[in-house]
Amino acid sequence: MLFTTDIGIDLGTSSVLIHVKGKGVVLKEPTVIAFDKEKNVIRAIGEEARLMLGKTPENIEAIRPIRQGVISDYAGTERMLKYFIQKAIGRKSYVKPRITVAVPASATEVERKAVDGAVRQTGAREVVVMDEPIAAALGSGIDIMKPCGNMIIDIGGGTTDIAVISLGGIVVNDSIKVGGDDFNESVIRYMRRKHNLLIGDRTAEDIKLKIGTVFEKPQPLKMDVRGRNIVTGLPKTIEISSDEIIDPLTETAEQIVESLHSVLEKTPPELAADIAERGIVLAGGGALLDGMEQLIQDRTGMNTVTAEDPMLCVALGTGHYVQILDEKKKKQKDQGYAEGDR
Repeated sequence: MLFTTDIGIDLGTSSVLIHVKGKGVVLKEPTVIAFDKEKNVIRAIGEEARLMLGKTPENIEAIRPIRQGVISDYAGTERMLKYFIQKAIGRKSYVKPRITVAVPASATEVERKAVDGAVRQTGAREVVVMDEPIAAALGSGIDIMKPCGNMIIDIGGGTTDIAVISLGGIVVNDSIKVGGDDFNESVIRYMRRKHNLLIGDRTAEDIKLKIGTVFEKPQPLKMDVRGRNIVTGLPKTIEISSDEIIDPLTETAEQIVESLHSVLEKTPPELAADIAERGIVLAGGGALLDGMEQLIQDRTGMNTVTAEDPMLCVALGTGHYVQILDEKKKKQKDQGYAEGDR
């Protein structure tokens, strides 16, 4: 039986991470569902479904129910979350959990209600929907309650959230629909245009992780890439280097830098001074792209660091946020008692 019922969920475009109080991050699975269209049933969820991407027969469709940080398939998201939560806490739990889930700061009220509703359908007794930049900042070890400016850049699979945080809230922020998936798309387009080679999303992801960079390396890396020749229609293998993949990846990264400049321009002077002194923190899976730190530092002139475990930041932050809410409630309760004693 589960004794702790606080759960934090990073409901990402590319993966779902679940944090359980007292245990840490216990689950990380791809946000993918394999659906049998003929029988109207789900055939696989998570990693098992991800392996089916691009390889399914006509009757089976592998889909991502979260697009650019928001729900695109409500029923699929609900089923997926129920499966992941049961997997994380065990089927024999008789206690309904309190769940905190992070969404992009730009999510509309309708999108937030959709997330809230989908999570409630999993059996949660209480749902807290919070902003991803706050979760990312908490998970990266930033003390968000202090009266000073902290800048966080959370690069997810479908969105990038850039925010200046002070006194527990977002002062200035921008959320753009650019993330890890867009880096993959830029690689796919480049391979098609430059080498007449058609590759899939998984191959593009491999290229990005193994040799991808947005800042020139002193020693270029190389790898073999397999795909289908667009001209002949036959399978083909070519060798590419990290030097030639810089341009397509940097095109996408520059959109993040542009958004960052926009946020800095809107930041109050006192907080901007704090950021100049404290630097910029990168979180999210996209922060792991080689050279991202150097690119942002080069474009802004500010010290830029990547969080210790960027992929886990939002999930860890959702777990910490519940503790902050509890402390707030306790403080308000104590103040109420104190005022009652006067």
